[in-house]
Amino acid sequence: MSRKAKAIVLDSWAVIAYLGDESAGQKVAEIMAGAHENKIPLIMSILNVGEVWYAMARRTSEREADEVIHELSELGIQFFDADWKLTRIAAVYKSKYEMSYADCFAAALAKEEKADLVTGDKEFKEVETDIKVVWL
Repeated sequence: MSRKAKAIVLDSWAVIAYLGDESAGQKVAEIMAGAHENKIPLIMSILNVGEVWYAMARRTSEREADEVIHELSELGIQFFDADWKLTRIAAVYKSKYEMSYADCFAAALAKEEKADLVTGDKEFKEVETDIKVVWL
């Protein structure tokens, strides 16, 4: 990230990699540490938070999934609700591209907040001309 981002959107792909100690998870940890150091907000769409929750609930339990979401909040990640403005941007992406609807919300949040989006999910190649994607 050569320019300083206004905010950093974490896609569920990035968060799951971080939580699962995957190779990309170390890069996510570095991005998060840099964001805290530079006072850059870390943000997620509530739909992507839901994706993380259900992925963790499937792997472990609902209780542990709740704990993971609490830990993400404790790490300073802000969860953004989907109002009509954000939902419309996501719906436009969905109408144009072959992306999951939840991914469209991450892209919409990045667009709305003029933020960099951190992911390794190749679906975001579709919107790379519209938002800044930081690839893992």
